[in-house]
Amino acid sequence: MIEPSLALYGEAFARVDQHLEELLGVTGVRYCLLVDRKGFVLSHKEALWAPRPPALDSVATLVASNAAATTALANMLGEATFAEQTHQGENGTLYVESVGSDALLTLIFDSSVALGKVKVYARKTIGKLEPILQEVSDLPEPELGADFSQGAAALLDDLLG
Repeated sequence: MIEPSLALYGEAFARVDQHLEELLGVTGVRYCLLVDRKGFVLSHKEALWAPRPPALDSVATLVASNAAATTALANMLGEATFAEQTHQGENGTLYVESVGSDALLTLIFDSSVALGKVKVYARKTIGKLEPILQEVSDLPEPELGADFSQGAAALLDDLLG
């Protein structure tokens, strides 16, 4: 089973969530997603006025796949990667920018929002998110010993009979 490359929880999740909320408020975008490069949603926020969001898991998977394809194109052109992607339609825009090497900031907004404004504030937010993600990636993997397994098995036995 594929696992997310990063696990956000506790105080780190709260800080990321706060930065996404601030980005949402200052830019007027509909949806902010922090996606890992494997296609998992690490955190997301949506504007209260926004219509029902698209399936965020599907968006995350497609954004990560598109980022991988774009990196392959960049390599063919002698670049390590392209730091950002913009997809503009008649009524909406999808903007994706790298957050370090493990995540992608994904913003979805309509034509009333200026792309330049989104880019400026996205970069400021990325500067705040990168150290948090670095902290999380530097944490050691939790080690669950035999005591944990036995305790979990006992709890499940009690619960399920």
